[in-house]
Amino acid sequence: MEVAHEFTMWALFARATIIVKLVMIMLILASIWCWAIIVDKTIQYRRARTEAEIFDRAFWSGEPLDQLFDQIGPDPDGASEKIFAAGMLEWRRSHRQDGGLIAGATARIDRSMDVAIAKETARLQKSLAVLATVGSTAPFVGLFGTVWGIMNAFIEIAEAQNTNLAVVAPGIAEALLATGLGLLAAIPAVIYYNKLSADSERIVAGYEAFADEFATILSRQLDS
Repeated sequence: MEVAHEFTMWALFARATIIVKLVMIMLILASIWCWAIIVDKTIQYRRARTEAEIFDRAFWSGEPLDQLFDQIGPDPDGASEKIFAAGMLEWRRSHRQDGGLIAGATARIDRSMDVAIAKETARLQKSLAVLATVGSTAPFVGLFGTVWGIMNAFIEIAEAQNTNLAVVAPGIAEALLATGLGLLAAIPAVIYYNKLSADSERIVAGYEAFADEFATILSRQLDS
């Protein structure tokens, strides 16, 4: 009987019905998944900002663009470098063998860099939808577990024909644990979704600003 009245997390979980247990397990797994995404994205965004700063210094160091492109190659690792490489590849392809430029070079260079930015944007924002989904649905999943648990608790109370608080409290506590786990999964997911989305937008804005500056430099060379 003592075990039936323990109120530790494990005891509450162990006494819950199979449906409530499944809800709790699903919420715990969702929370772990969210934290894995949060850690991964935090590291990824920090690396992206560092790579952008390093490349930005190299780009504005005064080194010739052709020489910089030869150093990083056509398929670099950094996002800023990939955008630069996409523009430089199209720049070189737009030159005829006699040294002249094929018509429409500026538009093709812009499109090439836009495609590279779109790919990097998709990579940065990958898995953020999981945080949004967990943040919006976890409280309702937890509430479902609570409603189901309370329903079963009242059924047991009716069968026992005993409304003593010592009889009612364990079932209610088990049911409320599901709501608690739902909030535990949802709150960090919502907070970090907003933060990581804002970080991603700032990084992408930096890529777009670089692409515009690079396109302006190439446009000057075309005009000259």
